[in-house]
Amino acid sequence: MIVSLTIVRYRKLFVPFALFAMAIHRLPMSLQNGCSFWKLLGTGSNGTFDLQPDWQQWGLMAVWDDREAYDRFAQKSFVSKWWNALTKESWTLLCRPIQSHGKWDGKEPFGKPTGRDIEGPIAVLTRATIRISRLKNFWSHVDDVADLMTKAPGYVTSIGIGEAPAYRQATFSIWENADKMKAFAYGSKEHAEVIKKTRSEGWYSEELFARFKILDSSGSLNGKDPLQHLLHTTP
Repeated sequence: MIVSLTIVRYRKLFVPFALFAMAIHRLPMSLQNGCSFWKLLGTGSNGTFDLQPDWQQWGLMAVWDDREAYDRFAQKSFVSKWWNALTKESWTLLCRPIQSHGKWDGKEPFGKPTGRDIEGPIAVLTRATIRISRLKNFWSHVDDVADLMTKAPGYVTSIGIGEAPAYRQATFSIWENADKMKAFAYGSKEHAEVIKKTRSEGWYSEELFARFKILDSSGSLNGKDPLQHLLHTTP
């Protein structure tokens, strides 16, 4: 299993095509050979959960049977050709699940991997469907947690992704290693208090937490490959 996250940035003139793609790319993705799960995604403007979308930047997360299936998509698919024609920048991260708990639209897209944390850079997906009655509670804590994360030792970068405004949100973050990620996730008192509230107040109707071994990084985001200094070779 290979998981891909591709972030593309459209030329400003082509933003209407980006919105259109959220509808028409569903068919080719549903027919894509070797793809068992996919989500077309909008992105937030500040790298994490955000009510303000970035209208030029969009994403696709997909699960592939193997690297060959992903390569076929990248080289020949209607979606990739669309991106090549209409976007000014794209970045793709390939990774393999090592841990996953929870569901996404009732599915376990990454299976039930039982791998241990590995050495080197690690990616983390935190995804939730927020109950409408708990939206105010959730959004009142977002900025504080985002600020803590971006200042945490070992933090590399993060991307706020979502299927729907306000209530179907995710953050995909990258860390230098698992120890530094855990230090933020479990060692920060403020972050721990927010996590406790999500449980005691029932903020989410569905949630998913997954960790990934990073395999490859290609392309650029905001003019550079965020992992260029961490990955020296490709698998």
